[in-house]
Amino acid sequence: MSRLILRWVINAVAIWAAISLLQGKGIDVQQGGWAPILVLAVIFGLLNALVRPVIELLTCPLIILTLGLGTLLINTLLFWLTGVIGAQFNLGFTVDGFWPAFWGALIVSVVSLALTLVLKDELKGRRPQRRYR
Repeated sequence: MSRLILRWVINAVAIWAAISLLQGKGIDVQQGGWAPILVLAVIFGLLNALVRPVIELLTCPLIILTLGLGTLLINTLLFWLTGVIGAQFNLGFTVDGFWPAFWGALIVSVVSLALTLVLKDELKGRRPQRRYR
């Protein structure tokens, strides 16, 4: 359960970073605070868990043909879809077009990767071992 919460917090921080860096450049948030970002992180996590595997299965030849760069398009689609669903729930989060969604997805991916590498022991469910001499 703690890994799920940690993954949720990583997604929330990554989405916050994308919003902070791209606000006014195609990504807009009308409501402040962490509550909408936490809900967006849940939406983004559910899309990654439920929709992403289906899309990757259907676009497997494209991903292989582009040597993995097709996954950036999938990330872009999921980030844009998060914005659409967030707008339906009146979270005040909008993504205006392909390029803001692309840059937002790229930022979310990089921040998530960095935080996952930093917190890899906690995500695996074990603590770093201390060495006593």
